[in-house]
Amino acid sequence: MIEILRFKLVPGVDEADFLAADKRLQAEFAYQQPGLLRRTTARGAEGEWVVIDLWRTWADADRCDERWGGDEVSAHFQTLVDRSTMQVHRYNELD
Repeated sequence: MIEILRFKLVPGVDEADFLAADKRLQAEFAYQQPGLLRRTTARGAEGEWVVIDLWRTWADADRCDERWGGDEVSAHFQTLVDRSTMQVHRYNELD
């Protein structure tokens, strides 16, 4: 399963600070989640960001969602993201 999170940063957030928070989130939270196969972050030309997660199953992604709100590292990451721009999309892999 592929999960894509699209967002912009809160106005005034330093990109280097965000990238440090993202790196910490990846190491201390994301890759500690059972079933996460791969995670990558990218920035678009218009200031939009994406995080792409590849999950073994939908259930693995759902269990991560349950932990997301109560985790200190993810809470810090979320303070840097403009929540009004956040969109999450999930897709079934076909190959």
